[in-house]
Parts: sequence; C-alpha cells; structure tokens
Amino acid sequence: MIPLSLSVQTVVAARVLLSPDTYLYIGWGILALLTLIDLLVLWRCRNNCRRRWLRWLVAVVVPLLWVAFVYGAYVEPYQLEVRHVELTFDDLPPAFDGYRIVQFGDAHVGTLTGRRQQILERAVDSINAQRADLVVFTGDLQNKKPVELMPFVDLLSSIEAKDCVYSVKGNHDYPMYIDNEVEKLDDIDVRRMLDDRIGWRVLDNIHYSVQRGDAKIHIAGMENDGDGERFPQKGNIQKALRGIMRDEFVVMLEHDPTAWRRKILPQCHAQLTLSGHTHGGQVALFGLSPASLVYKESHGLYTVGGRCLNVTSGLSGVVPFRLGVSPEIVVITLKCKK
Repeated sequence: MIPLSLSVQTVVAARVLLSPDTYLYIGWGILALLTLIDLLVLWRCRNNCRRRWLRWLVAVVVPLLWVAFVYGAYVEPYQLEVRHVELTFDDLPPAFDGYRIVQFGDAHVGTLTGRRQQILERAVDSINAQRADLVVFTGDLQNKKPVELMPFVDLLSSIEAKDCVYSVKGNHDYPMYIDNEVEKLDDIDVRRMLDDRIGWRVLDNIHYSVQRGDAKIHIAGMENDGDGERFPQKGNIQKALRGIMRDEFVVMLEHDPTAWRRKILPQCHAQLTLSGHTHGGQVALFGLSPASLVYKESHGLYTVGGRCLNVTSGLSGVVPFRLGVSPEIVVITLKCKK
C-alpha cells in the first residue's frame, strides 16, 4: 500500500510538471546555464587570438537564443492570425455558393491561464466578427482534465454562427492520460455535462444536414482517429456518413490529419476535410517545423483529385510557446464552379 503522504506528493509533483508555466521555467533555467557557459568561454578565450571565431560564435548565438525564447514565449502566442481560404468545388450546390465556415482548433484551454486567457478571448471576438454561416472546432479543447473548461464555459458558449457550432474530439479530449479507471468514468461524465453547457454539437461519428431552400450539404464528424497506439483510433466513417448519398456534398471534421489519407480518401467521398492536431509544429525555421518532418500534411491546405484537407495550426498547446507558427483561425469560403 502506498503511504498517503507519498501519494499526495506524487499528485502535487505531477501537477507542477504538467503546469504550462513549468516549461517556461525550464527554458529560463537552460538559457541561464548557457549564458554562464557563454561568459566562461569568453573569459577563457579573451587573450587567445586563434579562438577569436569561438568568441564571436558564443557572443552571437546565446543572445539570439534569448531573443527567440522571449519572443516565442511572450509575444508570438498572442499574435492571432486570420487565414482566408477560398475553395471551389464542381459538386457544391449553387445555393451554398459563398458559404463561409470558420475553423479553429487545439485550444488547450488548460494552458490559457492568467494573461494567456487573452488568446482565447481574442479568438472568440475574431470568430464572431466573421459572422460565419458555420463555425467548427476540430479537437483538443482540454489538456488533460475537463475541469479545465469550467472557467471558459461562458466564453466558449458565446461563439455564434447562423447554422450552429460543431466540434469533434481530439486525443486530449479523451481520458487517455489518466490511469485511474474510476476517475476516467467521472471525467467522461463531467466532460459530457460541460459540452452540454457550452452548447456546441459534438460529432461523435455522426452528421447533421444544413439546408438552403431545397439544397443541402452535410457536416460530418469522426471521433479521433490516430495511430491507435499513442492516439485513440475511434473514427467510424460508415457510421458518420450513414444515409448520405455519393453525390451529396460533405464537410468532414477529423482531428488527426493522418486519417485523411489512411481512411477518408479511400473509404468515402467527403469533398472537404478539416483537421488540426499538429499545431503546425509550434516552431518553424526557414519553412521547416518538427511537424513537417513527421506529418505529410502538417499545416495549411492540401488537395488530391479535387478533394481538400485543411490543417489548422490551432490556438494553443500544452507547451505555451510558438516561434514562426502563429495561432490562427481559418475562414473558408466555399464557391460553386460556374
């Protein structure tokens, strides 16, 4: 039996380690250590002309790291961008020509504490300012626990669209990071209750139809469909699209973009898929990011045979740091090919 005091210490330690600010403190510590090493190298090489190149190197690199860290931790996470995308389809009903969809994702509201709450407030203001026909959220609303959502229920429920707000679950929206089975069941109930209070329509392998006169399009959503090892693999295309004809227009919401080539393209006809998950890597230098090395579709718009996938970089992340990959909302305008 584990002593109570040890159990409490473990819980406290876990919360500290999982705190978003902890990662920033680690960054400060690493840079402080590098600065000390930098000063030591400069001191030891002060009279050595043959090591002048080393002195210049350390004198430049460490200050650049400081600038990058401060900008990535305290400036760029607040630089919300609105990315506009116009997509033309042969089979879009003419009644939906000009239909506007706002996509956002990866809010990770457990990270948006204190001053960082401004990020979500600005995003909500910007979303509502678009006066969109439809708003979709493509997963990862929480970090680990649904209680993280409680301070944001009113803010999230204030998002408006003519044809409702739809969402799907991301890997962080499942109790996969909790070992206690009883706690998992409790969290599922709490999350369901909070989803009801927020008022978004959660698409767990289901779809809804949007009408414009006699014409309609379908908004379908799969549960998270990752690799099945690190990330849940729960997507069911047949269930999500049940009753939809092959000639009808479908917008598919799926958190993990790897499902697009793995399941969506070969198993259904959905013309437009909206995903997130990658955060665009959160760091990008010269057009390269960690996500672009891992995912074939890591950020932006991709097209195969006239069928499209848009991957958003999202609003936040477990680690509150962005460099070269700003948070974003995406405004997608559907056009009918004349």
